[in-house]
Amino acid sequence: MKTEHNGVQLIAITSEHDGQRIDNFLRTFLKGVPKSMIYRILRKGEVRVNKKRIKPEYKLIAGDELRIPPIRTSSREAPEVSPKLERVAQLDRAILFEDDAILVLNKPSGTAVHGGSGLSFGVIEGLRALRPDARFLELVHRLDRDTSGILLVAKKRSALRSLHEQLRDKTMQKDYLALVRGEWPSHVKSVKAPLLKNILQSGERIVKVSSEGKPSETRFKVEERFGFATLVKASPVTGRTHQIRVHTLHAGHPIAFDDRYGVAVFDQQLTHTGLSRLFLHAAALTFTHPTTGETLRVEAPLDHGLKQCLTVLRQKKNA
Repeated sequence: MKTEHNGVQLIAITSEHDGQRIDNFLRTFLKGVPKSMIYRILRKGEVRVNKKRIKPEYKLIAGDELRIPPIRTSSREAPEVSPKLERVAQLDRAILFEDDAILVLNKPSGTAVHGGSGLSFGVIEGLRALRPDARFLELVHRLDRDTSGILLVAKKRSALRSLHEQLRDKTMQKDYLALVRGEWPSHVKSVKAPLLKNILQSGERIVKVSSEGKPSETRFKVEERFGFATLVKASPVTGRTHQIRVHTLHAGHPIAFDDRYGVAVFDQQLTHTGLSRLFLHAAALTFTHPTTGETLRVEAPLDHGLKQCLTVLRQKKNA
C-alpha cells in the first residue's frame, strides 16, 4: 500500500483478498467508518479499481489496484457500533483457541453473530473492537442468536476459503447438545426432512418441513434421559437455517425454551431448574486446520444456566 500526498490510498490487491467483494473489503479495511459512508463513496465513484468505477458487489482480483479517497468523518457523526466494554470483555474470556489463521469462540447465548436488525452489538463487531489490528475477521459459519457454543472465525481470506470448502464437502463435524421434550427413541438416529425458509413481513425467519424445501439431515444420539426430557447430541449433516430446532420439532421432541418452535407446557416443566434460555449448545467442532493441515477438535463448555439445569434434573432423577 502507498499513500499519495493528497491522502488518497493506493492498494495492490494480493491473493489474500482475491474473490472478496469490494464493500466487504472496505468495511474491514476502513474500521470505524460508518457503512453509510462506505456505500456513499462507492456510489459516487470515489473508489476506483484499475482507475475505473465499480459497483459494491464487484469482486476483487489479485493484481487489482484499488484507489481509496481520503475519508473525513464528522466529529458529530456517531459511530455505527458502540459495543459495551463488558460485552467485549465477555467475548475476550470466551475465546477457546486462536492463532494467525483462525479464532474459535464459545459464543454466549443472546449475542447475535452480527449487529443489525436493531442490534448495535454482534460477535464480529466485538471481535473487531478486541482485535483492532486484524485486517480480516469473517465468520466461517453462523449460530442463531440464542444458541450458544462454538463459532469459528477466519483471520485470513485463504483460511476462510479452506474452511468454506470443508463445509461444502461436509468434512467439518459439528456436534450440538439439545434438551428435548419427552423420551427420544433410541432407534431414531437420523432425521431427514427437507426445509423451506420463509421470511415474514416483520423480517422474522420461520422454517418448516416442506417437500418444496432443501434436502436436510441431522443425526441424533441419546446422551442422557430424564423421563419427561432427553439430552441428545445433534450433528447436522447439512447446514440449513434453524435445522436442528425444526428437525427435533418434526420428530415430535421440540427443544426446551425455543421461542419459535417450542412448547410452552414443556418449558413450564423446566422452570424449577432455573432454565430460561434455548437449550441448544454447539459443544464440539472437528475440522482440518487451514494452514497446518492438522485435525483439530475444539470443545466448548456449557454455560452456568445449562449446567445448573442438568444438575437439577440429575438430582431429581436420582432422588
